[in-house]
Amino acid sequence: MYSTIRAAVIAAAICAAATPAFATVDAPQRQSLDDAWWTGPLLASGASTLPKGHILFEPYLYDAKPYGSFDASGKRMSAQDADNIGSSAYMLYGVTDTLTAGFIPHLGYKRAGGRWSQGLGVGDLTAQAQFRLLKFEEGRHVPTVSIMLQENLPIGRHDRLDDRPNDGFGSGAYATTVGVNSQYIWWAPNGRIVRTRLNAQYTPSDNTRVRGNSVYGTPKGFAGKAQPGDSFLVNLAFEYSITRNWVAAMDLGWQRDASTKITGNLAGSPFERRYPVSKALILAPAVEYNFNSRVGVIVGARIVPAGRNSTASVTPAIAVNYVR
Repeated sequence: MYSTIRAAVIAAAICAAATPAFATVDAPQRQSLDDAWWTGPLLASGASTLPKGHILFEPYLYDAKPYGSFDASGKRMSAQDADNIGSSAYMLYGVTDTLTAGFIPHLGYKRAGGRWSQGLGVGDLTAQAQFRLLKFEEGRHVPTVSIMLQENLPIGRHDRLDDRPNDGFGSGAYATTVGVNSQYIWWAPNGRIVRTRLNAQYTPSDNTRVRGNSVYGTPKGFAGKAQPGDSFLVNLAFEYSITRNWVAAMDLGWQRDASTKITGNLAGSPFERRYPVSKALILAPAVEYNFNSRVGVIVGARIVPAGRNSTASVTPAIAVNYVR
């Protein structure tokens, strides 16, 4: 018996000593961090901040095509009946190594009910600041984490649209977004890098005065106010480094918008309308091509299946990312 036990112990010791050698031979080589170039997924914001004095410029171009929405006359529209072409451009600057700030202007061009907007419309302007709390370092299980603050500046037109109902591209309301952005890097079994992002943000909004036809669906002759509902969004994104230049990306998001309330008067009579709470799942598959570590392009689509009181839509998008 003792001979058997002794032989088993010796065999186990030999296996334990040999295992690292075999594991070293079979294990694929890890991709280095410098070998991975990124543009970023289509929707999830990064948690990193720019080095002091550096800039980021990232313009987006997209075309939101709703399925099953209604025009001003109440007629159900198909995706061929409506277009909401828009552009958003991130213009950010590294104030310090841990603080990045800047603006995001929005432009739009809309078609609904067989009519286009009068021209290129100016939407609201977003001011943004992000402060980094933690920074990822290889070998440590600590993600990059930042606090993000955004303020919606309502410079876009939102009411008095009686003759041009498609000219509304603003909200008319100030809104403050508070968010937490995190980012972590890990290695897939084949040694390629996978970058993950997790965003969570909450947006309460102020009231806004509304006159006449508006983006809130009020008719001509209306006078009152709109109270947009608070919004909550959580977004999980994955990026897989296929090669140094090519990256596959996917966003998975969930958004809840609280009820929006409209109150006022119409032709001397009280008028009230309440839009129900809406919930939506958001998918955004995309492909990135990075020319180098500073310039990249991403092409994909934001897909929203029909959800609770939400209209299904497909929004093809393309963006260019430039960092200097």
